[in-house]
Amino acid sequence: MTNTIETDVAIVGAGVMSMTLATLLRELDPSLRIVIYESLDRAGLESSNAMNNAGTGHAGLCELNYSPQGPDGEVDISKAIKIFEGFEQSKQFWSYLVERGVLSQPGDFIQAVPHLSFVLGDKNRAYLKRRFEQMQSHHFFDDIELTEDWEVAKEWAPLLNCGRNRDEAFALTRVKGGTDVNFGMLTRHLAANLQKQHGVSLGYGHVVSDLCRDGKGWSLKIANKRSSERIECSAGFVFLGGGGGALPLLQKSGIPEGKGFGGFPVSGQWLICSNEEIVKRHDAKIYGKAAVGAPPMSVPHLDTRYIDGKRSLLFGPFAGFSPKFLKSGSLLDLAKSIRFDNIVPMLAVGKDNVDLTLYLIKQVLQSHDKQLEAVREFFPDAQKSDWKLATAGQRVQIIKKDSKKGGVLQFGTEVVASSDGSIAALLGASPGASTAVSIMLEVLERCFPDELKTDAWRDRLSAMVPSYGVSLSRDVDLYREIRRRVDTSLGLVDDDSEDRIDGRLAPKPRPKETV
Repeated sequence: MTNTIETDVAIVGAGVMSMTLATLLRELDPSLRIVIYESLDRAGLESSNAMNNAGTGHAGLCELNYSPQGPDGEVDISKAIKIFEGFEQSKQFWSYLVERGVLSQPGDFIQAVPHLSFVLGDKNRAYLKRRFEQMQSHHFFDDIELTEDWEVAKEWAPLLNCGRNRDEAFALTRVKGGTDVNFGMLTRHLAANLQKQHGVSLGYGHVVSDLCRDGKGWSLKIANKRSSERIECSAGFVFLGGGGGALPLLQKSGIPEGKGFGGFPVSGQWLICSNEEIVKRHDAKIYGKAAVGAPPMSVPHLDTRYIDGKRSLLFGPFAGFSPKFLKSGSLLDLAKSIRFDNIVPMLAVGKDNVDLTLYLIKQVLQSHDKQLEAVREFFPDAQKSDWKLATAGQRVQIIKKDSKKGGVLQFGTEVVASSDGSIAALLGASPGASTAVSIMLEVLERCFPDELKTDAWRDRLSAMVPSYGVSLSRDVDLYREIRRRVDTSLGLVDDDSEDRIDGRLAPKPRPKETV
């Protein structure tokens, strides 16, 4: 039996990107009919899920791959500035939803956790000092601190010193105002609100198998995994936000803008500390430098996390390879994604990324003892019995056509939209979830340009994201005003609170997830 439905907006995938877009659209125009299809049984179980996502609240504060050093020794912080501003837009939107009562307990999904960068050796120390100088000169990062003193490092991050040879040259930077974000919890809160308050149809266990042009819109074919029901959905606008699952549907759409794209899947693993005493001693996210040939998602970090109402300590991620495009995907995903229009870019990327291939092979073959060696660069006294291996998320890096190289492997996120704005897809990975709002604002600009010209939409957007259309990287006073209000609303700072750790709120234990 086939059911036919009509809607204004059809969204594929119930991750943080999709829920952000759906929430923005309903706030902008409550009359819009929106349906969302998700193949799994809950929202936010793939890339948005806490165990599949670094949860760093990527703001360029500690991630060294966002501030590369050029051949002349200069450090470029332009990408860190862009990512920081994108994360601030996300925080503004979440703050708006908190004030509206949509996200009633911000501590359920966001906590204040310092962001640190740690390097060993004279060459790396010189790089981090230069990065510190560059970042401190910008108002986004003027509170960054630097130390080369092991006693200060012991204060900031006690585990770094345990069993350490203090003759090692090192450098450490800290920004107190970092965050840990449980994007899975955030996603499920947004999904619950869309269903309860806005009457959005959210079909779990529904697989979108095909789509094609239908007049001015699109016709989607959907199968309900729980029954024999088949659905044909006619939609004026379609968003493909299903993580790695977006690429196959983009290819099926046949839009010229989607030609030539391929995907390179990368899997990951975490080591999770099972010793509660060690977990209690560490309160920071410490990022190091990536190994030569490593993808950005594999930058090593020792992380305080808040998952399922519990404080945790994770190290990783260790990269691996799987041909699946999703953790719940098929081993045939990569093979099925090969098309006539993307085979040249994919072969070119394979030829030009031998180092990455060798790195992934080594990672797959690593023993637990070898993995523990990586932990001991951050925590020399780490004991094998205290760390357990767990599977992390699956990412699909973008492969694009390139006029000179034939194809390039792109690390980041990219919106692909049709010229008429009737369909858009999101490809790629980090910083992803952290900049979901700025990315979804790009979707609105490319697919709803006429609506965005109206006073109604622009006024509502300004209420949701006060810095929309303004550069916080240039307007110091506006940035500080908005940042202070937003951080207070999200419970990240509280001028009246005496319950502080190094000038910030002490994280409070949260109940287990009930959404």
